[in-house]
Amino acid sequence: MEDHQSFNEPRLALNRIYTKTGDQGDTHLASGERVAKDSPRLECYGCVDELNSFVGAAVVSASSESVLAPLVDILIRVQHELFNLGSILATTPEHVHPKQARIADLDVSQLEAEIDAMNAELPPLRSFVLPGGSRVNTDLHIARTVCRRAERLLVTAARQLPIDTVNLRYLNRLSDALFVWSRWANHVQNLPETLWSPNRAASARQS
Repeated sequence: MEDHQSFNEPRLALNRIYTKTGDQGDTHLASGERVAKDSPRLECYGCVDELNSFVGAAVVSASSESVLAPLVDILIRVQHELFNLGSILATTPEHVHPKQARIADLDVSQLEAEIDAMNAELPPLRSFVLPGGSRVNTDLHIARTVCRRAERLLVTAARQLPIDTVNLRYLNRLSDALFVWSRWANHVQNLPETLWSPNRAASARQS
């Protein structure tokens, strides 16, 4: 599939929220098949959905500071990309429509470009950095850890299911991006980073 191909718009009518059809612990995929709610495919796109919520929280946090406007635009785009990822994960390969929303190589390369651009503005790290300093920094770190979990679940699912490797590359790159964005958010707000210091542990202070 060409990276620049447009996708079909959603065709949904969500007038009725509960249907009771999942009361026995199963549900239907976007492609129609019924599967258990704890199946590997559902674990994957459920975690991607959770990730999207945390990215949304970061959007709200970042929106209060005008200097973070470029990051807000990026994060909102990522939210749409995560829905595209969920769409393709919720569909078995034989039912994928040629114009169905999905992750493409261009989505990965865009993240790489944004990582490189923002990382170039940051001072080099001399230790691991702890989440904190601002609400948006913390929100982005939470999103990063959820992204890593989604990636692990996808790796596990890929042992059993046909999963396009571009999806794995996207989550891997997104977790890196969320880390860089968390640092960049504090940097442009002139807020300090808290570096990991092993000797600040209670056990290290014992005489």
